[in-house]
Parts: sequence; C-alpha cells; structure tokens
Amino acid sequence: MGRSPFRVVVGLGNPGRRYAPTRHNIGFRVVDELARRHRIRMWRRRFKAVCGKGRIAGHDVWLIKPQTYMNLSGEAVSPAVGTLGCGLDRLLVISDDISLPLGTLRLREKGSAGGHKGLASIIQELGTEAFPRLRIGVGSPVRGQDAAAYVLDRFSPAEEDVLPDVVRRAADAVEAWLGQGAARAMADYNN
Repeated sequence: MGRSPFRVVVGLGNPGRRYAPTRHNIGFRVVDELARRHRIRMWRRRFKAVCGKGRIAGHDVWLIKPQTYMNLSGEAVSPAVGTLGCGLDRLLVISDDISLPLGTLRLREKGSAGGHKGLASIIQELGTEAFPRLRIGVGSPVRGQDAAAYVLDRFSPAEEDVLPDVVRRAADAVEAWLGQGAARAMADYNN
C-alpha cells in the first residue's frame, strides 16, 4: 500500500473559550487562519480533534486541532497519522514556545520537546522526535513566574496588537512548508 497523499497540519492548544485567548493556543489560531484563507470547514470530529480537509499549496491537507488538552495532544495526533497513513515527514505540528521572543518563528524537521508538554505527548505517542514542527515565540515569563501559569495567561493588550501579524506570518510559513518544502521555508521564515 502506498503512502497517503495527505499532509497533516496540527495546531496545538486547549479546547474551550476559557483557553482561546491564551499563549498556549497560538497553534489553534494559526490553524484557524489557514482554514479561513483556504475556506476549509473545521467541523469534523475525529481523532479526538476538530478537523477539516482541503487543499493548500497544491496539496490535500487535513487541519487538526486536538481536543484532548495540551498535555495529551499525542492521543489525537498519533491516531490521525495512523488512520490517514501520513508519513511523519508530511506532519507539521504548530506550538507555542516560551524560550523565543514574541513572534519569532522556528521551523525544524525534528527535535526534542524542549519542555513543551504537548510536543512531549506527541513524541511519546509516536515513539520518535523525527517530525517537523513550527514553534512560535510567545515571550518568556518573568523571573520567578510559573511557566505553566504564564502560557495559560492571556496576551497583554500590546501583544494582542502584534498578534494578527504573527499569526499571518506563521500561516505563511506553513504554506511555504507545504508548497516549497522544509528547507526553503526554514530559510525564509526562521528569524
């Protein structure tokens, strides 16, 4: 049996209105932007996630927002990859990163969880670190501030002002990854 033609783009976050405006949910925001741009309806409930299927940059793509809460993201990603027959090189996971300044993008073909519980769950469930990910800087907590509380907090009003541009650039980076490949997308968007 051949490999699936689908690409799978997963935005990490927590379900529910309470978490929608938090730093941890920037992956959801990017998936929502991609869905808006490409008129992909996010209505299916599969893989413990909200999903939509469409075409982006000439490829058939599943957009996925896990509904498992961040720390169990792998419970949505692993069945999606398995059911869709998607090779790990065709999977892109979008997450927040507190070690990067707000708006900084880091696209990598593989890597560790770097302390991110959602990525750690995916690595555990897939049994490998070898899958592409786009990390989006959300700024760092101040000294002594709890990191978990920081990522579950809202962006400040000043941060919200620049966030639409950050989300747009991240969506552009995903489109470049899909259309031009990882090497070109990394060269153009890792800032």
